[in-house]
Amino acid sequence: MKIETPVVIVGGGPVGLGLAVELGWRGAECLLVDELERDGYRTHPRANLVNSRSMEFCRRWGIAERVKEVGTPPGYPHTAMYVTSLRGHLIARIDRPAHGGGKQIAFTPEPPQRCNQIWFDPVLRERAEGFSTVKLRYRWRLDSFTQDEKSVASRVTDVATGESHTIRSGYLAACCGGRSPIRRILGIDQNEDEVLGVPISVYFRAKNLWDYHDKGKGVLHFIVGPTGVWATLNSLNGGDLWRVTLHGGAKEHAAPEAVDHKDVLTRIVGIEFPYELVAISPWVRKKLVTAAYRRGRVFLAGDCAHQNTPTGGYGMNTGMGDAVDLGWKLAAALEGWAGPKLLDSYDAERRPVALRNVEEATRNFQLRSFAPIPELVEATPAGEAARRRLGDEIVKNTSRELLSDGIAMGYRYDSSPIICPDGSEPPPLSVTEYLQSTFPGARAPHAWLADGRSTIDLFGKAYVMLRLGRDVPDVARFADAARRRGAPFEVATIDEPTVGSVCEKRLVLVRPDGHVAWRGDALPADTAAVIARVTGATGASSPA
Repeated sequence: MKIETPVVIVGGGPVGLGLAVELGWRGAECLLVDELERDGYRTHPRANLVNSRSMEFCRRWGIAERVKEVGTPPGYPHTAMYVTSLRGHLIARIDRPAHGGGKQIAFTPEPPQRCNQIWFDPVLRERAEGFSTVKLRYRWRLDSFTQDEKSVASRVTDVATGESHTIRSGYLAACCGGRSPIRRILGIDQNEDEVLGVPISVYFRAKNLWDYHDKGKGVLHFIVGPTGVWATLNSLNGGDLWRVTLHGGAKEHAAPEAVDHKDVLTRIVGIEFPYELVAISPWVRKKLVTAAYRRGRVFLAGDCAHQNTPTGGYGMNTGMGDAVDLGWKLAAALEGWAGPKLLDSYDAERRPVALRNVEEATRNFQLRSFAPIPELVEATPAGEAARRRLGDEIVKNTSRELLSDGIAMGYRYDSSPIICPDGSEPPPLSVTEYLQSTFPGARAPHAWLADGRSTIDLFGKAYVMLRLGRDVPDVARFADAARRRGAPFEVATIDEPTVGSVCEKRLVLVRPDGHVAWRGDALPADTAAVIARVTGATGASSPA
């Protein structure tokens, strides 16, 4: 069978599904193929954190409330604890009262949620299936592909029937994980990844585990020994599902049957307790940012483009940022108004974000080991003093792993070829703190409007020119320039002091992904040049 579609997405995890949803939401056609019949990761549950920026994407797609419904209950605390065991000594406690449910945060309408992929992926899949322009083909395996200046030809096999199909598409997006051969087929990074270790996950079910200790409820429990954190206990649903990660230092897979799970769980809790083992799975902790995100008509996203240790919860969320950035640009190319620089800007924008996030995740992981403290677990004055010192160090140096609004929200596209710099001093980058700004390349700020909407709700389907305050210049020349390019353009005139105060300038041009493309207090001399730049029309580039 020969099939034609504008975009082929390889991989049905959260990034592939996120890209399918973004394209479907924009009315663009795509076909997603995956060798597996995915329904979350029921035997090896992976990502837990859906950060505020990813929740803003879910809000755009109309599924934010659904994510909250299926995730950790809103009243369950997102507290993290460092302990010698759950019935042992408490070393440090980090509360996150703004996480979960409908908590109020000044800079976003969507607080972070904990929604494991077991539930998050099916929500994305259901939304993708709701678009008539999106087709999902599970148990279809990508065997090979070739590309030329005009298209990509993919050879796939229906695993259930053995039938082979050829799919002709304009573009191919590889969202098929860290083991994908696609980047090697493209000649990108032959020996690029660094193995940091091979941990083991113990996935189990236990009711009311908090009844067996005095530390209270929490979502993260770091189990500390004399030389560092040797295990992490995660609450997956704020109820009966739990995952233990045994960190170890091995560089080879351990046999799951060699793990004495009863001994491990007893050591972690400090007492025997009833539980049901679900699965034991080894996995590989890697550090990777691939050398390029694009070759011709093929794009890499998610773990296919970058991998990091999950210390901080950056992996899936970085991938969701990839999906949105790539999605609106592919849709623009399919609609015919993308300039030659627009698709190339995907690499220029997303690779620096991954480089920063992967380095930060690696730093977090390395801080889990420290010089031996033999007295750490002792019930003595020396042990108490050692725990107090270590607790202070943890709060000072490692709480940024758990309170990382700057990573989640503060990434910018300053150096992008489709951003118009204004010569102003960039706001400082921080891991923990996020300061809203309309600095070109930054995420456009959130503020509540008088009608109950967020400014975030204004962005998505078009370039939006915010006209803020009174006696603001008319922007008809901008609209006319966008019309000539064929680019969607809208105007939002807002005379509300709270909005004006966070937006800094009287005119702010926001891209379809919600990032600031240009700003000023007056019209530029050449509005057509601004529109040409932000739509990627200036300069030559790879085939689009």
